[in-house]
Amino acid sequence: MAKRYSIRFVESAARSLNKLPVGARVRIAARIEALADNPYPPGTRKMAGEEHAYRIRIGDYRVVYDVLEDAIVVLVLRIGHRKDVYRS
Repeated sequence: MAKRYSIRFVESAARSLNKLPVGARVRIAARIEALADNPYPPGTRKMAGEEHAYRIRIGDYRVVYDVLEDAIVVLVLRIGHRKDVYRS
């Protein structure tokens, strides 16, 4: 049986998710939940300049996350519109 990752959010990512329109929030939450079974789904890209960060696209939104293999955790770092999410 494949291991199932737990999903954790940094506080700012959880706030960002809650601020999104309901339709986008539901779609994004479903994709984040799917990361528990496969943290590297098709379309996942490694973030340039960051050691362990990955991103997935969900329409015009992006989810940036880290996979902590030792702890079996997917840590969601940032959620936002594609024009904003890569800014520090």
